[in-house]
Amino acid sequence: MDDRRSRPRLSVHLDAVWQDAEERHSARVTDLSEGGCYLDTVGEVLVGEIVAFRVLLPDGEWLYLEGEVRHHRHRNGFGVQFVELNEEQTENLQRLLAIAREGGPEAFVISADLVED
Repeated sequence: MDDRRSRPRLSVHLDAVWQDAEERHSARVTDLSEGGCYLDTVGEVLVGEIVAFRVLLPDGEWLYLEGEVRHHRHRNGFGVQFVELNEEQTENLQRLLAIAREGGPEAFVISADLVED
């Protein structure tokens, strides 16, 4: 597979939850960049689908993210490219990436909760 990422990804271990039309799915974000992330999960998605989730930051604040599914590996997970990040989301994501760079993948574990709008 051709690596078309414009930003390097960092290894992380972040718990996550997302929901399809019928049920919630647990996941683990295993890499992260300013442009996207990969979620290990057994849930099924479609390429092009928008997945929304919130990530709990180390300071206890929630970071809402949305990503377009760019690739999917059946029963293994999927990669997303973040869409329409505002200034606050970008700043929080950059802060999170700085923590990951400094402490490595074992620096913290963050939980995510389903976003229900």
